[in-house]
Amino acid sequence: MSTEVRLSPAEPGEFTKRAFYNGKLDLTQAEALGETLAAETEQQRRLAVSGADSGLAKRYEEWRTMLLYARGELEALIDFSEDQHFDASPAEFMRSVTSQIQALAKQIDVHLQNASKGELLRNGITIALLGAPNTGKSSLLNRIVGREAAIVSAEEGTTRDIVDVAVDIGGWLCRLGDMAGLRAVGISSHRWNEVGLVEREGIRRARERALQSDVVVVLLSVEVQVDGTVTLPINVEVANAVQECHSADKTILVAINKADIIEEQTSHGQIYQAICDIVKTHLPLIPPERISFISCKAAMDQKPTVSDPGGVQAFLAKLTNAFADLTTASSGGAIGSMTLMESQAYWTASLSVTHRQSTYLRQCRQHLGEYLGDVLPGVETVLHMQGYHVDRHDDLVHPMGSASNDEFDIVTAAEHLRFAAQCLAKITGKGEGGDVEDVLGVVFEK
Repeated sequence: MSTEVRLSPAEPGEFTKRAFYNGKLDLTQAEALGETLAAETEQQRRLAVSGADSGLAKRYEEWRTMLLYARGELEALIDFSEDQHFDASPAEFMRSVTSQIQALAKQIDVHLQNASKGELLRNGITIALLGAPNTGKSSLLNRIVGREAAIVSAEEGTTRDIVDVAVDIGGWLCRLGDMAGLRAVGISSHRWNEVGLVEREGIRRARERALQSDVVVVLLSVEVQVDGTVTLPINVEVANAVQECHSADKTILVAINKADIIEEQTSHGQIYQAICDIVKTHLPLIPPERISFISCKAAMDQKPTVSDPGGVQAFLAKLTNAFADLTTASSGGAIGSMTLMESQAYWTASLSVTHRQSTYLRQCRQHLGEYLGDVLPGVETVLHMQGYHVDRHDDLVHPMGSASNDEFDIVTAAEHLRFAAQCLAKITGKGEGGDVEDVLGVVFEK
């Protein structure tokens, strides 16, 4: 008698799926495993590992349990308020539940805010190189990526379209964009500018891309005038674009190119200060610590005696500091009996919230907002009145003789909480099969 053994190739992710079905992993841990495998940079790897160890699934389950208990209290209030004696009035029940919902809504808001910061780590931080023509945007991009990704030429207007390059900067995945130089038709820097239709479209796209980016690097370039003095021209188009980016709350850094020209001057210390004063005059919203002096020409020097030729590495250090500011988790304050350090770790873990999780969190937050919108206006008003009862015809809990605007529909409120709990269950893959039993347990317990 022969035994036939049937084998089949494992499908992608099949063993992880089996681990999930057998309770070895939850969906959040499975997602973190996938992100660990797909990580390209150190920051992405750290975020993925944090997602696996952050206990987000436990957090979501605690929130869901809280909503089930809150809903159970409302169900008990609907079914048994006339038959059983409660230690608190219906309105006091509602106030207690509502305060819990408010606290949860605030936590979810912070988690969603931090989820957006986590997306920067996953998908990459977009950087726009903004400036006038021939200020060194393409040269700086080539120095950062370590190859000739963009054409460098003394001819103005060489870059017409956006050149996007993905690069790892200090462990952060970045999408660096070289763009057309900003200038207008007319006399600028003592010469006539002729801007064609193609270049105008490139300039329009450059301004648009800057407003869509996370970080804007403004490239300026020093020039030597006819009399030998060193100056820093800043045209109106660049200044206006920087103002627009600042109004859009973008992170802005300034890199002043051709610092080698300043170093050649005998009074270079005074020239550096004069250049900084020019930036302060034309770009007053840029703090001094966000200004760097670089030399793309000197950066090509590979002499071992020079540790940071052209100051590009010092500029990149400031850039990574800006990345850290962008991706530092926002804090929602202390959590219960946690210490300050534990609370910080709690909020930092929310950076690991994935796009799928944040989608359900937004839906959950919407249901909580609908609950608060329906219940909150009437709760405090009702608490100042007496004679509470449940009207079984319209399912409204209200004080005797009160006006309709003081009423709140407790059945609808319970439904909002049910929908919110379902959203949290979908995050962990628990589903809603056990919700009825859980709610009944709370009902009978109360």
